[in-house]
Amino acid sequence: MIQYFSGHAGPGASATLDNMHRDRKRVFVDMRQWDVPVIDGQFEIDQFDGEHAVYLISAAEDGEHFGSIRLLPTDRPHLLGSVFPHLCDGPPPSGADIWEITRGCLSPRLRATERLRVRNRLTTAAVQYALLHGITRFVCVADSGWLTQILTLGWNCEPLGEPRTIAGATTGALQIHISGRTIEQLREAGTYASVRLQLGGVATPLAA
Repeated sequence: MIQYFSGHAGPGASATLDNMHRDRKRVFVDMRQWDVPVIDGQFEIDQFDGEHAVYLISAAEDGEHFGSIRLLPTDRPHLLGSVFPHLCDGPPPSGADIWEITRGCLSPRLRATERLRVRNRLTTAAVQYALLHGITRFVCVADSGWLTQILTLGWNCEPLGEPRTIAGATTGALQIHISGRTIEQLREAGTYASVRLQLGGVATPLAA
């Protein structure tokens, strides 16, 4: 099951969101040493975790976090446009139909095969969410580890500029084109996963 949350709730409002932020802290701060805000010593929450953020979260019924991504509208402040515009050869793409994928986080407790399964489920859910909400492009900033994975998922993506070294890691910006063909492209690449999206306790099946 993939849950999605529209808008951010502070610590204590949702076990699922709380566990996502705990894993973000473990992965980005404890393991990768990012210099990003930590709330109450346990939640990684930054300036873009606000009312306009959308979270796609793979979680158990009790709220245990397996993996998640954050989607941000690009006609409002977002990571690429506000912090990393220099990664683009021209102005960062923006518009009501262009959203940013950021904070891709897989639980460090998962085994390698489980990580791939959750990654593919989140990728498929992001595409389905885009098709349901009129999103025609995603943009993202990724370091070398995620950059390679994003490029090989099967969807139509292209670099927005030459990658640069940031904090010791090769980092680049990408845009991903979303269309009625994208699901078939994921199937052809072997990265499609059947998913069911749930919002606020109400299950909403996604088109296959």
